[in-house]
Amino acid sequence: MSKVTSKRQLTLPKAIADQYNIRPGDELEWIPAGEAIRVVPTHPGDNAARDLTLEEKLELFDRNMARVDKIQAAELRKAAKSKTRSEVRGWTREELYTRGFPR
Repeated sequence: MSKVTSKRQLTLPKAIADQYNIRPGDELEWIPAGEAIRVVPTHPGDNAARDLTLEEKLELFDRNMARVDKIQAAELRKAAKSKTRSEVRGWTREELYTRGFPR
């Protein structure tokens, strides 16, 4: 049984938190229901990611990284076809070392 503190806070029993997969940081909605109060997780779909196994999570990560690699490769190909940096800027890095100094 939980008691309400002076700050109107309650402690959720561990057995109930485990049974309903409620973790620290989750939000709960308090719904008046006549003589009782219903407590419902606000986004029950958010817990779906917690139900994945480690292997499933790693597979999702690998697929996302493959997508990122594909995007980066396309950007690199596009940059290689475009002008070099010195052509775009109008100066080279070596020119910076001598610029403004008498020769």
